[in-house]
Amino acid sequence: MSAFTQQLPALIGVVIGALGSYLAVVQGDQARYRRERAARWEERRLAVYSDYARVLKKTVTLTYRVASHLGNDPHPHPLSPEEAAPLIAEAGLARDPAGETLLLLGSPEVVGKARVWVGTVLAMERFLREGTRDPDAWQVLLERQRAGRQGYYAAVRDELGLGPGHSARWPLPQVPSV
Repeated sequence: MSAFTQQLPALIGVVIGALGSYLAVVQGDQARYRRERAARWEERRLAVYSDYARVLKKTVTLTYRVASHLGNDPHPHPLSPEEAAPLIAEAGLARDPAGETLLLLGSPEVVGKARVWVGTVLAMERFLREGTRDPDAWQVLLERQRAGRQGYYAAVRDELGLGPGHSARWPLPQVPSV
């Protein structure tokens, strides 16, 4: 038997070992790439969800202040509808691109909950544009808004695999009826 034939099983073993190592490294790299890509998209979705909530919350805060001016809300810093109009318009302009990004990257469940929340915020804006002075009706809108926000946050947490979080509900002082 020639020397080459005697060394052939060892050479085949080295080739098989090298090929196996290569395949293991490639598979490991692919798995790491998929994990990193998923983490990047998860971080991006969290940023989009947070941005949308922040933009919407800005509008909510402005409506609280206008409602306080009209006697519907106990917010400590009332703002007249005239002073608030450009700020609410600015918040609405910021909401549109944030909403488009949400539609692009958000899950159907999160987008659905966002629609419920923004629908209530738009109803709050309409209530105030009409100059309504009805603290009880305002409280109903506030409860709908809080439920919409809570539903949105719950859907975001569920999609991102986060814990249940805080409901952000605590007793607020009531507005005396006029």
